[in-house]
Formats: sequence, C-alpha cells, structure tokens
Amino acid sequence: MTDRERVQKILHYQDYDRMPLVHFGFWKETLQLWGSRGYIKKEIAEKWADGNPADFEIGKALGFDFNWYNVFKPILGLWPPFEPEIIEQLPDGTKKILNGDGVIVLQKPGAGSIPADVDHLLKDRDSWEKLYLPKLQWSKDRVMKAPVIAGEKIITFDQGGIDYLKNQKRDYPYGIYCGSLYGWIRNWLTMEGACYLLVDDEPLFDEIVETNAEICYQAVKTTLETGIKFDFAHFWEDICFKNGPLISPQVFRKKIGPHYRRICDLLNKYGIDIVSVDCDGNIDALVPVWLENGVNTMFPIEVGTWNGNIRPWREKYGKDLRGVGGMNKVVFSKDKKAVDDEIKRLLELIELKGYIPCVDHRIPPDAKWELVVYYCQQMRRLT
Repeated sequence: MTDRERVQKILHYQDYDRMPLVHFGFWKETLQLWGSRGYIKKEIAEKWADGNPADFEIGKALGFDFNWYNVFKPILGLWPPFEPEIIEQLPDGTKKILNGDGVIVLQKPGAGSIPADVDHLLKDRDSWEKLYLPKLQWSKDRVMKAPVIAGEKIITFDQGGIDYLKNQKRDYPYGIYCGSLYGWIRNWLTMEGACYLLVDDEPLFDEIVETNAEICYQAVKTTLETGIKFDFAHFWEDICFKNGPLISPQVFRKKIGPHYRRICDLLNKYGIDIVSVDCDGNIDALVPVWLENGVNTMFPIEVGTWNGNIRPWREKYGKDLRGVGGMNKVVFSKDKKAVDDEIKRLLELIELKGYIPCVDHRIPPDAKWELVVYYCQQMRRLT
C-alpha cells in the first residue's frame, strides 16, 4: 500500500496497513543549523522548499514519509505583488519596509518573529481601485504560468507541467491549492484595517472578498478542467490566535462561507472530497463554518497553549470532521520521555480514526535532530 492510498483509506475510515509519518516543513534557521552540524548537506538546506526534492531528501533522512503541504499552486492573490521597498531606516538598525502585500512593517535586526505592521496602502475605494484591483484580475496565465516541480526541474504548467502531473507515478498524496478567502485580505488590510473597513464601507469590503474569491474559483476550475487528478484540496487562512478568530465567526459565516461552499462544490464535482484548511491558532469557533461549507479536514491543529485537539471536535461534529496535524513540536526541544509521552497521546487520538498525526507547524530551530529521528522511529514501530 502506498502513502497515497494510506491517506485516502485513513481519511475515509477504511482499513490500512500502517500510519504514514507526516511533517509540515521546517524553519529555514532549523535547516541552516542542521547543515552547520553535518546532519544534512548545507546546499540541501539552502535548496529546501515544500514538496521539492530537497524536502523529500531531508524528510527521508529524518524518517518521515512526506510533507502534507505538497500541492500545485496556481498564481493567486496579488499578481504581481508590490515591489518591496525600504521606506525608512531607524538609528537602531530597524527598517520600515513596504512588503509584497502593500503593508509597511518593522523589520528588526535578528528578529525571527512576524514583523509588526505600522501602516498599509489599502484604506479606501480609491486605493483599492488604483493600487489593488489591477493586481487582482483573472487570467488563465495564473494557472498556465504557475510552476510545477518536475524532479530536479521547475517547469510551468503550459510548458509540460500538465503532462508531467497527468503521467507522474507517485506514491505520496498531491493536492490542489485553492488559495485564501480571508487570510490574504486580512494581510492586505491588516487586522485593524479589515475591522474598520467592514464598518466604514461594507460594500467595498464585500467587493474585495468577492474579487479575491472569484480568482480562486476560476483558478481551481481551470486547473481541474485539464484532467489532472488530485488527492485532496487545500486552503490557507491563518486567521486565529491563541484566544480565537481574528474575525467574527458570524461575519465569517455570512461573508466568506458561501465562497468556500462554491469552491468545495466544484471540487466535489471533480471527485475531490478531502478538503483541508491550514489555520493556526485556536480555530474552534470557525470549525463549524468550514464544515458547513465543505472543508472537512483541519490542519495543522496547533497544540500551542490552548491544547488544540481533534477529540472534542470529533465528539461534537462526528465523522464528518477529519484531521491532519496535532503533534506538539515543542517536545523536539526536550528529551525522549517528552517524545514518548506525546506519542502515547497521539496513539489514543489515532484510535478515533479519520486522523493522521503531523507535526503541528514548521519544525523550529530548537528541535534536536536526534529527537525528531527518535519520534519517527517510534511512530513507525508503534503504528
């Protein structure tokens, strides 16, 4: 049985031979550190990206089978993005930088966390129509010019990518990326800006949501019409923090839910019935909205300080809800006992079925190589 078959069996509550070992990539600083210590080649660390040959090589060296975030990505969102620009450099070395989303952020020397935003370009209809709308026009080139990893090469969809994906013999699952229906908008407007715009100019808020969602829909439709078979579909949001959503669940249900439903109905029409969403933080309040609108697999189920866990969701929503994730990466910085305790917890969750343990986010720099290897060895032995 291949990993591709295992994933389908597990997420459809069918019998399988063993649990695949799944990860969600690495911080670049982690790979640089492992490269400097000789665990991997430095050039492999530099080449890494989700789903590319370096990703598979590093994963196999650790003992993983594949990275869940292995998908074909049409060119969605702002195209082209804004050209990054240094707006101001402060005496302590901090820079104010205009990023690709049109947001001015503070970049502090040596900081590895998400930079704070201090201003943004998208504030009203004038800035929307002049600066953003031209970058949010639908074109089939968003699919045809998108890159496909073909072995060691990268080819565009229209220069062999379609045939490559149609004829590729793979034993791991491969998904279609459906974009983001609110997370990107939150990025463009900032959290505060999105909240204010909804109140100050609701028709503009709706127009921004609808414009972005239409591009995602058309990209998915154009991709599926090629005849390529995908194992699952995947969205990205990242619209929650440790205490809950960064958007009202009622607003999310009313404004965003129908666009999820439309895209998920299209996916189902083409035989794709495993649809996952990547959202960090405490997602409990948004889970029912996703389920109502066709998204049935939660990822990466961050354990964090709020103990993200598939069990209470399964008790509440039944087998309609699946999960990939929920493995607390923090234990990789501790010792074997911490890893063993985490594995014991995961084995109990596996018994729920419809669930695949996966590291609950990028493996961070404090992770010890030998503990990640130990985790994979023990999980392979026990599952």
